[in-house]
Amino acid sequence: MSAQPTTQSNHPALTMWSEDEIAFRDAVRSFAESEIKPHVNHMDEKAEMKPEIVAKLFEMGLMGIESPEQYGGAGSSFTMACIAIEELGRIDGSVSVLCDVQNTLVTNAIIKYGNSALKEKYLPKLAQSWVGAYCLSESSSGSDAFALKCRAEKKDNKWLINGNKLWITNGKEASFFIVFANIDTTKGYKGITAFIVEKGFKGFTVGKKEDKLGIRASSTCELIFENCEVPEENVLGEIGKGYKIAIETLNEGRIGIGAQMVGISQGAYEATLKYIKSREQFGKSIGQFQGVQFQLAQMRIELEAAKLMVYNAARLKDAGADFIESAAMAKYYSSKIAEKITSMAIDLFGGNGFTKEYPVEKFWRDAKIGQIYEGTSNMQLQTIAKIEMDKA
Repeated sequence: MSAQPTTQSNHPALTMWSEDEIAFRDAVRSFAESEIKPHVNHMDEKAEMKPEIVAKLFEMGLMGIESPEQYGGAGSSFTMACIAIEELGRIDGSVSVLCDVQNTLVTNAIIKYGNSALKEKYLPKLAQSWVGAYCLSESSSGSDAFALKCRAEKKDNKWLINGNKLWITNGKEASFFIVFANIDTTKGYKGITAFIVEKGFKGFTVGKKEDKLGIRASSTCELIFENCEVPEENVLGEIGKGYKIAIETLNEGRIGIGAQMVGISQGAYEATLKYIKSREQFGKSIGQFQGVQFQLAQMRIELEAAKLMVYNAARLKDAGADFIESAAMAKYYSSKIAEKITSMAIDLFGGNGFTKEYPVEKFWRDAKIGQIYEGTSNMQLQTIAKIEMDKA
């Protein structure tokens, strides 16, 4: 990556991008416009991801952005992953979150916690053809992430997993699952262990696919484990240290969700800007009315602030600095303004904004999930407050 910053960018946020980052952003934007945009409405209506789009994400190298080149990845940065997530979100939140989970949760966990054998076995597949899923949530463990009922028991040279997981992103498309289960409930969260499960493992079934308000083309599924047989070598990290993997990967993943929300906001903002310049009332475009201009300016200011927060957190992560509070702030703020900006977009579109003929109602539906998954807004506030209290 070029070390020389440049200001030669037409993109709104952050004037200081490397030449490589600008070229990458432009390439992802062009790909999203040409290959994804024509299918967005159909995928939303059918609540299905087109397999051809998933295949093209792999072809573009967008499913292993941080994976080392020796494993078939791009060997790039976390910031680059966020750029891709944002640009995909600008067109479709569903494709964006598929890419996000793959990069910021699944692949990152293997890179950081996998031993050499697991890296050699799975990273090439994740970079080239296998979609991954991150399986923590259960019916009784949402914000209380460690109240897991999913159990794992050692038998001979394998682990047997029993239980259910809910709301698992990429559940339908995935071939690779990082599953958190408790091996000793007497130890509480210190019994939680992370396991790598392949789709074909005996005793594993993908269950119900949720019918959702937004990001409808993104599959959100129940997973069922009935004496699911997992080889003992498929423990990720240390036995009993799954809670550490969960906490640290989710801290990183929140920045990715922030990037997704920025992308959704950007898409809604651009659609609104175009619309108010073309829509005429009282003999002139509605964009010439001061009341409309003030709303547009507010959207732009809050979008800029969200972008700066997200990429500040990403840069801190890449620099090896403490980013946890910045990540929580970025996710909280970007998800809040995504709902606000997309709602304002519908207002400015008027009656047209309430119809599926125009794109902003979908941006609004897609934005709502940002305040829920990978840590609710209340949990982000709790994290921020705790860090601030600890400073005192």
